[in-house]
Order: sequence, then structure tokens, then C-alpha cells
Amino acid sequence: MDIIWISTFLNFMEVLIIANNKNNMMINEQIKAKEVLVIGPNGEQVGVKSMNDALTLAQYASLDLVLISPNATPPVCKVMDYNKYRYEKQKKEKEALKRQRANMSELKEYRLSPTIDVGDFETKLRNALKYLQKGDRIKLTVRFKGRQMAHTELGREVIMRFIEKTKDYADILEQPKLDGRVMSCVLVPKKDK
Repeated sequence: MDIIWISTFLNFMEVLIIANNKNNMMINEQIKAKEVLVIGPNGEQVGVKSMNDALTLAQYASLDLVLISPNATPPVCKVMDYNKYRYEKQKKEKEALKRQRANMSELKEYRLSPTIDVGDFETKLRNALKYLQKGDRIKLTVRFKGRQMAHTELGREVIMRFIEKTKDYADILEQPKLDGRVMSCVLVPKKDK
């Protein structure tokens, strides 16, 4: 009696482990259904078969029987090369992640002043160039205080000098524009040629 209980418990744990690991599908002997709807390796529908017949078909083709839709009645299985399928799925996921990272570049903001010192300007420029090379966008802002509003052209000159120094690495997404007391501009990294 204890052996039967232990065997049942181990089978239950195996099913739980397989169910929790969503990346792996049930294949071959892991499938516990009595009858399954079998889809052939070329996508043709073979029909409803017993598990033994379905496994024999898969072994005859030197492929795996993979459970595609476990909740259907009867469950749907496909005859395919499971390792190749899993490899291609991982490859697609990596490509999707790579495209997602490319689309999610960060926006780094640098605040400049119309009276910025040369050393501060060069430090901000070096840091901005690093971020541009990484693929991040840069937002330059100049905040005018008090009487500086009478000479907004000084802030524009600072931004244009910054743009000129980064022209090999960045393109202008938004031209410098004054909005209240703040002039801003956005730079994006140049596309690889």
C-alpha cells in the first residue's frame, strides 16, 4: 500500500513540476491522456488516436509527440522535433528582447546654464557622448533666471555649441525651443550605417 501511495505522490509531483515550468511542454511519455488528437509533422490532421498509437507514429517518424493544447477535448498533440522547436522559440524570444531593448532607450537630461564654465561644459559633454554611444537619447535644457531672460540667445548659443560637438554621434530630434523660462532640445543617437 505504501509503494502505491509513494508512486502516486511522485507522479503528482512530476505533473506539478512540469505544469509549473511553462517553457517546457509535455512530450512523449509525460502525456497522461488516454486519447489525443494528433497533428502530423507537416500540419496535417491525423485524427484521434490512443496514446500508444500516437507514440508509435511519433517514433516511426523519429520525432517527438508534443502536447500543444492540454485543455482541449481530446487534448491536441503534434508530431515534431521538440529540441528544434525549443531552440527556435528561444531564438525568437532573444530577438524580441533585443528589439525591445532598442526601443526602450533612456532619456538623459543635462541642465546647462547660459553662463556655464568651460570645465563643466566639457564634463557634461563627455558624459553625454558616453550615453549617446550606448544608445540613449539626450535632452538639453537651459533655465533662465532673472535678467537672463533678456538674453536668451546666450542659452541658444550654449545648446548649439553642445550640438556642434556631438554632431558625429547624434542627430537633432527637436530643435531648441523656448518654453517659458526653459529652452530645451532633444538629441538621438545616429543610426548605424
